[in-house]
Amino acid sequence: MRDSVTEGSAASGGPRLGAHMSIAGGMERAVERAVAVGARALQVFVKSSNRWAARPFAEGEVSRFREAALAARISAHTLAHASYLVNLASPDDDLWRRSIASLAEEIGRCAELRIPYLVVHPGSHVGSGEREGLERVGRALDLLLGPRGGATTARGFRLLLETTAGQGSSLGCSFEHLAWILARARSTGRLGVCFDTCHVFAAGYEIRDARSYAETMRVLDRTVGLDRVLAFHLNDSKGDLGSRLDRHEHIGKGRLGPEPFRRILNDRRFRGRPMVLETPKGEDLEEDRENLARLRAMVGR
Repeated sequence: MRDSVTEGSAASGGPRLGAHMSIAGGMERAVERAVAVGARALQVFVKSSNRWAARPFAEGEVSRFREAALAARISAHTLAHASYLVNLASPDDDLWRRSIASLAEEIGRCAELRIPYLVVHPGSHVGSGEREGLERVGRALDLLLGPRGGATTARGFRLLLETTAGQGSSLGCSFEHLAWILARARSTGRLGVCFDTCHVFAAGYEIRDARSYAETMRVLDRTVGLDRVLAFHLNDSKGDLGSRLDRHEHIGKGRLGPEPFRRILNDRRFRGRPMVLETPKGEDLEEDRENLARLRAMVGR
């Protein structure tokens, strides 16, 4: 049997490479920035990442974003990232309910903008224990997306649980955490997973050589299912294997090095998935251009 990582795997429906872009100046400006670096995928915030309140969209802003995304051919490969304040595992009832309300608002904004994916961290149990935290995440997702859930979703929308590095009491640092949520949430049909390379590595999953990559993907498939992995964050890591350090580095310049990215980019099982950078950059976006060029050079090799 041939290895899933093969030459020319991107020839048909290959990786959709892009980056997280600022929405400063209006949602449509994020699309303009993506086009400027040659991106074929995009990630944005649909509201402030560190405030509960969301500013209303300006007149015409939603239609301008939709039109720009369609023109750039990235509509189907756009992700939104949820606010960092959201904690669906919180043992504090007030914060838990506020998190659910905030995420419902973001899902509604995604529906307006026709963004098909919203990435969210599962949350932190803050000392209440993994089991209690996971149960609260499951209940929150059912309140949002279950048969009687309150969130307004577009057809085909998926909420993606992000793999985490495991700092503090955060959940999602083991594939078993994600599998537990997916197995128990009644909203499972509207859920998927976003695989963050830095986070997975920092959480203790080795992916730097062929054997380790294959084993990690085997475990992911057995627990979560590779068909559930609908998007990727491509970030190198400042921290070493199992460091639990959530610090992103430029592609090939961190502890991961280039090999894991080459394997993911050429893995036939992930053809067509949006794969976005979350690496540091300046206003001229030159770092995005450089990182994307490194990634493109790996496709087919």
